[in-house]
Amino acid sequence: MSPQPATTGRPAVAPEEGVAAIETYAAPRSLAEAVALLRTGEATILAGGTDLMPQSKTGRARFQRMLMNVRHVPELRGIRGTQDCVRFGALTTITELLDSALVKNRFNALWQAADHFASEQLRNAATIGGNICNASPAGDTLVPLLVFDARVELTSEVNGAAARRTLPLAEFFVGPGRTQRRATELLTAVEVPLPPDGFFSEFYKFGTRPALDISAIAIGFGAVRDGQRLRQVRVAFGAVAPTPIRAAKTEAALASQPLPAAIEPALAAAAADIHPISDIRASAWYRRELVRNVLRRMLNNVTQN
Repeated sequence: MSPQPATTGRPAVAPEEGVAAIETYAAPRSLAEAVALLRTGEATILAGGTDLMPQSKTGRARFQRMLMNVRHVPELRGIRGTQDCVRFGALTTITELLDSALVKNRFNALWQAADHFASEQLRNAATIGGNICNASPAGDTLVPLLVFDARVELTSEVNGAAARRTLPLAEFFVGPGRTQRRATELLTAVEVPLPPDGFFSEFYKFGTRPALDISAIAIGFGAVRDGQRLRQVRVAFGAVAPTPIRAAKTEAALASQPLPAAIEPALAAAAADIHPISDIRASAWYRRELVRNVLRRMLNNVTQN
């Protein structure tokens, strides 16, 4: 059988009211081909489609002139460990995260987030790159990735060759649904440094249901424990600010004195770190109460174990 052509001139989607017609469908078979197609800056990128397709129906996402399906680009797949970091291809699915012994053993908070991600069917399709580029303040994988100091790799074509740049994930998000990815760039991988020896991590999300629900709040926590003191403290929050955030004040409070004395200062600091809003899932007041009570529970568990 001859290979499927990478592009076709026929419209892939019929125009609807308020939705631009897609003039070209592309299915590149290599990274070089994909970034070459992005040179115009007029492409909508399709990976798992679990966010894009529902958003296109509600008008939150508007298709560009080209719809580019990147699922056949082999360079975007795979979980690969090096001496000092783990590289997750952008097409790594949530199921692959959940099935990875490396993720479970070294990045427990990320594994827990994968375990609470939507349904089994959606986990089989949804990708880590798509979850990041969707840039939801409540994105499930984003909070633990912040805890692990993840960085994103972005690739474009410059003078006929692939050009890569990396950004800390904490700097990648600029607002709800908005990132620093340029229209000519493709998010190709997520690089996560291996945590220090003795580092433990936890993830917690609160919603109406344990999964199949967007978080009302999410908390990621990680640290190295030295007796009753915590070192290398990392705390991240989701759904309580315009983007997922690292909680610098909370981290400093937890590192400043031993447990359990550090708990109350940390709760006060967390209140200063977050900026929740009221929406259909929870009021701002309720989100503040959830953060306070859930973080207290997580820290009490650390103290007692």
